[in-house]
Amino acid sequence: MSRDDPVAALSPGRNALAVSERALAEALCAEWQAQGEHIDPAAMPVTRLVNTALDGVTGAEAAICADIVAYSGSDLLCYRAGEPQGLIEQQGALWDPVLAWAERLLGVRFALAEGIVHVEQPREALSAMESKLATYTDPFTLAGLSMATSLTGSALLALAVAEGFLAPDEAWRAAHVDEDWNIAQWGEDAEATARRADRYRDFSAAMIALGRSRSL
Repeated sequence: MSRDDPVAALSPGRNALAVSERALAEALCAEWQAQGEHIDPAAMPVTRLVNTALDGVTGAEAAICADIVAYSGSDLLCYRAGEPQGLIEQQGALWDPVLAWAERLLGVRFALAEGIVHVEQPREALSAMESKLATYTDPFTLAGLSMATSLTGSALLALAVAEGFLAPDEAWRAAHVDEDWNIAQWGEDAEATARRADRYRDFSAAMIALGRSRSL
């Protein structure tokens, strides 16, 4: 498909590729204008997110919220290192304020565990998260929340950004505290760095959908 083809852009589900939010619309247009002779979907994270919102979220908002709630049942922030002490302290510094904020917002406390052994979250915590997510009804916002949750491994981090408690880059740093610790100890891997950069582009698209792109 050429950029100059005289056809309206459609999502894979044949929905018109159109949004009403100005920042999202501008980012969408910029991606299309940046294409060369042929369209490269890999270079269009905002377009992919809009496609997801149009084809996969609209009409399925409750299911998307349920998926995010499921993430909160095994949220990254609830699984702590047992050692070394430096990593324990970094996790606490970046994650504890988010958990305290979530407790104030939702009125419930999430359970913590050491290591990777699953900890069952209180039913009240998941119910409170579900009730809060139900207030997000816009499909593009929900698509951004869902993408941010999967990219960070944390529904709590995604919600903290959406609610304005964290800046996007703060949430991104918090999501990668373990990875950054390992890099500091053992050095950087080029392939891992490239994959992280790709994920960050998708994360940035999610932030635009959440109306938080100015904080990037």
